[in-house]
Amino acid sequence: MQTTAIFPAHRVTIVGILNATPDSFSDGGCFVRGEAHLDLPAAVDAAAALVSAGAQVLDIGGESTRPGSHPVSPAIEIARTAPLIEAVAKRLDVPLSIDTRKAEVARAGLDAGARIVNDVSGLRHDPKLAGEAARAGAALILGHLRGEPATMQESPRFDDVVREVGDELTASVAAAKAAGVDAQQLVIDPGLGFGKRLEETLALLAELGALRERLGLPLMVGPSRKSFLGSLTGEPPRERDRATLAACAVAAFLGADAVRVHDVAGAVRAVLVGRALREARRGTPT
Repeated sequence: MQTTAIFPAHRVTIVGILNATPDSFSDGGCFVRGEAHLDLPAAVDAAAALVSAGAQVLDIGGESTRPGSHPVSPAIEIARTAPLIEAVAKRLDVPLSIDTRKAEVARAGLDAGARIVNDVSGLRHDPKLAGEAARAGAALILGHLRGEPATMQESPRFDDVVREVGDELTASVAAAKAAGVDAQQLVIDPGLGFGKRLEETLALLAELGALRERLGLPLMVGPSRKSFLGSLTGEPPRERDRATLAACAVAAFLGADAVRVHDVAGAVRAVLVGRALREARRGTPT
């Protein structure tokens, strides 16, 4: 299997979430007031705390993609993220990811110091984004999402979710390669909870190994505090960290190369258990 330098094969990488948004579903408004008034010192301190807790990559986003959310302009998204990326890059020696669906925002984030672009739409929203990643020699995470966040949960439909997500991620990978992104810099993300019902999200999580094997690329999973966990536990977003850690352990066991989380310290422990069990099943040491 291929791997990137950012998600090396010897570990399950912990990607810490840092949302510079006023409306993300579980942590919006921590550092942004109004459209783009950013509390930069507080946000940088939060980044440092994530790294201290064990995050090996930080994913910085300026637009909520929660179900029912609406897009913001590239200018607002850049105002929320580029100064933060630049400040964090100066203070912390950790790879940074710009979480965006837009080529213009990706360019600004990469110019500010990001080394990864995380596109939850898998290039469906703005195919030009791949060219920005190629230009910068950046890693590109290709997520799966049908439609737009505002409407993605209204009527999702799959006949065979694992096959269809695999087909659509294969198309995203082909588009990225055609734009010049090195195959060694590509990562896939099945998009848990993005335009999927509970049963479809669970099926994807259960079949991570098959999806990873089919595409032959590193795989990142983002279960953190998502609605499918709320459906199972009845808990509101901020109380879903324990359920998130269970999903992270399962993902690590099934072959995930990275998990994207809010609770970094807990995820460090969860993936250690999951990876140890994975290696025990193979009969090889961790």
